Amino acid sequence: MKKLMYTLLIGLIAAALTACGSNDDAKQSKSDDQKTAQTEKQKEAQEKQEKQAKEMQKKLDKQKVDEKKTVAVVNGKKVSGEEYNAALSSSQAQYQQMGQDPTSKEAAKQVKQQTIDNLVGQTLLLQEAENKGYKATDEEVNKKLKETKKQFKTDKQFKAALKDAGLTQSQLKSELGDSIKYQQYVDKDIQTPEVTDKEIQDYYDQFAKQSQSQASGGKEQSQMPKLEDVKPQIKQQLEQQKKQEALEKKVEELKKNAKVEVKL
Repeated sequence: MKKLMYTLLIGLIAAALTACGSNDDAKQSKSDDQKTAQTEKQKEAQEKQEKQAKEMQKKLDKQKVDEKKTVAVVNGKKVSGEEYNAALSSSQAQYQQMGQDPTSKEAAKQVKQQTIDNLVGQTLLLQEAENKGYKATDEEVNKKLKETKKQFKTDKQFKAALKDAGLTQSQLKSELGDSIKYQQYVDKDIQTPEVTDKEIQDYYDQFAKQSQSQASGGKEQSQMPKLEDVKPQIKQQLEQQKKQEALEKKVEELKKNAKVEVKL
């Protein structure tokens, strides 16, 4: 869904100054002037941020393709430009979260390749899930839809979000059905090794080492939490990492017997 830009509306208070005033009046006048100047700076900073955000969004939008264009064909299944644009937004956001500009020349190439690779991989995995007989019942889809709607305060907001994403409720239900089949397949067919205590300890030690390195480089070092306090979070992180590696390995296996044609 497109990001919404919120504009901060700032009201300015004009102080009526008299030619002859008391010391208190003078102090109040000075305070009002400072507040007005501060408010003006805030307004200028806000306008600058909004301008930069709009300029960046224009650059990001230029990377999109025609929604009706076929960007790839995976085992006879056409992947549309609409699907590509949705995946592209996710790839762009990942680069921005890492502090990189996804619109720079080199990054743009990487974003494009990452997006098409992700789409092909997702399509292959979903096809494999369907070949394995995984299905999403109406009850499961409706439950997922209900959970999605709960993220919005009103039905009006939900419908607005759907419109903003370029989706109908029917299309959303179809996507939710695919996600359910995909998750069933991943949970039951993608096996990953157990996370060991040694791996958790190594992860913790590496984080501690990085923290010490930053401190020696002049950055303030935050106090390291005890291992037992963060062990569940580290275990979850490593499990997700192993699951992702297993999925990537499975995609490479599926590609060997797949017919993939990229048209982008």
